[in-house]
Amino acid sequence: MTQWVRFRHQDQTGFGTLSGQNIIVHHGDMFDSPRANGKTLVLSDVELLAPTTPSKIVALWNNFHALAAKLNVAEPAEPLYLLKAPTTATSPSAVVQKPAWYDGKVVYEGELAIVIGKTCRAVSVAQADDFILGYTCINDITAADILNKDPTFPQWARAKGFDDFCPFGPAIVTDIDPATLTVRTILNGAERQSYRISDMIFSAQELVSKISHDMTLLPGDIIACGTSLGVGVMKEPVNKITIAIDGIGELTNEFRN
Repeated sequence: MTQWVRFRHQDQTGFGTLSGQNIIVHHGDMFDSPRANGKTLVLSDVELLAPTTPSKIVALWNNFHALAAKLNVAEPAEPLYLLKAPTTATSPSAVVQKPAWYDGKVVYEGELAIVIGKTCRAVSVAQADDFILGYTCINDITAADILNKDPTFPQWARAKGFDDFCPFGPAIVTDIDPATLTVRTILNGAERQSYRISDMIFSAQELVSKISHDMTLLPGDIIACGTSLGVGVMKEPVNKITIAIDGIGELTNEFRN
């Protein structure tokens, strides 16, 4: 298991692997034979960034048996997804601000994210693991009242597309079986979500395969696997929201209304 991070240190950005409370700095390309360069940084001396700069973020809807049952909707025959703008991506510990003009509800959606490691087009389920670098935590923040504001057109992209509405990280963890993981979401100290990835309708490998038949996935692209029971509103003026996945880590951000 390797934990990849990106960071800023003294106005310079870089990447490397975690080793306890240190970062082993690498050079080259995280996705193409990266090499340790002999330098080590103390984790507390750097600012962690979003671990990739994705060209696109694919976000799943209705991908958990339990949520489909609660909503009384049919389970899809193929993945249902939308694209979040790359400008939604932001770092662990970032402060996310609700747009000043928007006075509606904003909800958290704690999720597992797949990180693509190699250019991926029309791959099989059996091949999918070869194209996955690893997994990370993600919060698919949504301006809920915008979604169905216009009865003629569900506004998925807009509701989920505001700047910084997709913090993810802090690390990409490799060589882990996602089906063994549990996602927990803690809002202002209270656990709001706790669900198993094994309840997904489409597995991580199936998602990569099926989506890659629709569009080419590039190194650093993110697939947010969808959320399950417990989505809720961030109501307080300042909200502390943590997405915790044992074996991967904790993503903690502030959301300010």
